[in-house]
Amino acid sequence: MPRFLRVLGNLKYRLIVEGICVGILAGILVSAFRLSLMKIDEIRNMLLEGAQSRLSVVICCLLLLFFFAVCVSFLVVREPLCTGSGIPQVKGELEGKVKSNWISVIIAKFIGGIMAVGGGLSLGREGPSIQLGAMVGKGFSRINGRFHSEERLLMTCGAGAGLAAAFSAPLAGVVFSLEELHKTFTAEVLLSTMAASITADWAASYIFGLRPVFSLTLSNSLPLSHYWMVLILGVITGAFGVLYNKCIALSQDFFSMLRPVWLRAALPFAAIVILARFYPHALGSGHDLVSFAGEGGAGVKILLILLVIKFLFSVFSFGTGAPGGIFLPLLVLGAVTGGLFTEIASPLVGYANTYSAYFVILGMAGYFAAIVRAPITGIILISEMTGIFSNLLPLAIVSLAAHITAEIMGGVPIYDQLLERMLAARGGEARKPVRKV
Repeated sequence: MPRFLRVLGNLKYRLIVEGICVGILAGILVSAFRLSLMKIDEIRNMLLEGAQSRLSVVICCLLLLFFFAVCVSFLVVREPLCTGSGIPQVKGELEGKVKSNWISVIIAKFIGGIMAVGGGLSLGREGPSIQLGAMVGKGFSRINGRFHSEERLLMTCGAGAGLAAAFSAPLAGVVFSLEELHKTFTAEVLLSTMAASITADWAASYIFGLRPVFSLTLSNSLPLSHYWMVLILGVITGAFGVLYNKCIALSQDFFSMLRPVWLRAALPFAAIVILARFYPHALGSGHDLVSFAGEGGAGVKILLILLVIKFLFSVFSFGTGAPGGIFLPLLVLGAVTGGLFTEIASPLVGYANTYSAYFVILGMAGYFAAIVRAPITGIILISEMTGIFSNLLPLAIVSLAAHITAEIMGGVPIYDQLLERMLAARGGEARKPVRKV
């Protein structure tokens, strides 16, 4: 018995060391992915600006989009597990329902994600980052000849490290891995995932610095007497979250019927051309729109148009199966919803736009809780991404209200929904999605 206890103790510390190794490798890979997206976003904006006055730039943009569409189609056909956000694939593998070639997935996801997200589709970097990190963990396990149970732990470490490096949010990486992926809380899982996430964030900080992802400032705190507004926003975001998940399913149904496969990528890239001409603000993940909504004063009409177009383009982009996540787009939708709520509600209660940033943050939390159904992860993630930890109470209230609203309306968590669809498409036995309580 003492010898058995010593073995367990050695395993725990070995997993911490391995978590650090996975965190460093995942942090470097995801940081390279994140940096590449930033650079290609800059190039895209320069091309859009040049296309306003020069025909040669317009032709260059069209050829580049055509090239991206062809490459994305090829990668999706060649490596089907690189499609979408990648989180359902990781969940499926941790549950023993999916098997992947870690090298192939890393190559296809990295290149495909850069072309899809950087090309202008309304997708995020977080899902690909989580899958890239998980595949780093799997590769580390295979190279070192680890058993399957240990491989699952290292994949969990890599997934948490991927989220930490993508958003500079190490605590969210840990909680997401426990709440959404591994679903088992042990000292081995907690400590190794913490080691991986912290190490990955440390590696990313050398490139991106220590500043939060979103630049928002809260000038005032909402009085307790007006917390009923937080509850209302929670109900609204909960209902919108259910609508979003159902629209994602409808979009996937539509694109699954298209033949040949290259047409699935051609349509959204054609939509990029239209939006680039008439509404370029909707292109890409929409990171800058969070600050725009938080500044206040944009007006109901502008925010409403932005919300509708961004909602439809996000659903349209993800339904194609192109490599890219939904975390960042859904946070942007939540931010715009929060800003719109402020513009409508503030005059009714006698406020100006003082609380725009406040409700933008709450809107992001509400959308996340309703769509992903992981409220604790959402609260921590948004707090780390904004660098604001003083409003945990309203974040908890809006997340709970959105979560309960989505449950009452019969909504299914997005990653459970996507996993069931993926397993059915791969010939697995289709099961009725089980709602989380």
